[in-house]
Amino acid sequence: MAESFGPMRGAGVDHGIDDGAVGTAPDAGAGAAREEPIRVLVVDDHALFRRGLEIVLAAEEDIQVVGEAGDGAEAVEKAADLLPDIVLMDVRMPKRGGIEACTSIKEVAPSAKIIMLTISDEEADLYDAIKAGATGYLLKEISTDEVATAIRAVADGQSQISPSMASKLLTEFKSMIQRTDERRLVPAPRLTDRELEVLKLVATGMNNRDIAKELFISENTVKNHVRNILEKLQLHSRMEAVVYAMREKILEIR
Repeated sequence: MAESFGPMRGAGVDHGIDDGAVGTAPDAGAGAAREEPIRVLVVDDHALFRRGLEIVLAAEEDIQVVGEAGDGAEAVEKAADLLPDIVLMDVRMPKRGGIEACTSIKEVAPSAKIIMLTISDEEADLYDAIKAGATGYLLKEISTDEVATAIRAVADGQSQISPSMASKLLTEFKSMIQRTDERRLVPAPRLTDRELEVLKLVATGMNNRDIAKELFISENTVKNHVRNILEKLQLHSRMEAVVYAMREKILEIR
């Protein structure tokens, strides 16, 4: 199925998803050897849209929709009860919005990873979602196939963000760095030269396989480097690592 979600909730945003910070879609076969299905909680205030997602994901053998919620408050309750692997959640909903619900969901279901699936292409929503703990931010213009691919990628430790939003995010980071030029920054934890190389490639949107090819190392070695980077910086995702690196001027945006 390759139809777009866009007509159900509105169009006018760029199409696609990416691995890490910008632009590259994850491998379609990610998670093919998974022993247990990825347990997904679907959160959206439109029942028709929730049902559409359930129908789409029901066709995926390695993905199981375990519940649904119509607002952020209900999402927190369902997450605490069901302990899903992935929460697929809208940004703007009645009673309690998705971004506000992110923090609470991370408290009641720490292992759950949150993907925002929304029509909002506002930079503030994207940035707030990342700060609140979201691992992905996808626009509803993506195709149905890409939803399943994104769920698998995030379950496997990747970060997902629509390319048009990634561009806005990088622009905002550049502006933030310029605004803090006069501020003295706390020295960042020291990364090795190889870790810096990996981090810079992550920032360009490369996935682990592409980074491995670029640096002539194994994919497992790349995964180990990414894990070490996150541990040193005390962060939780590749996306947060790129944000931190740009803020602390470990990386420069040209």
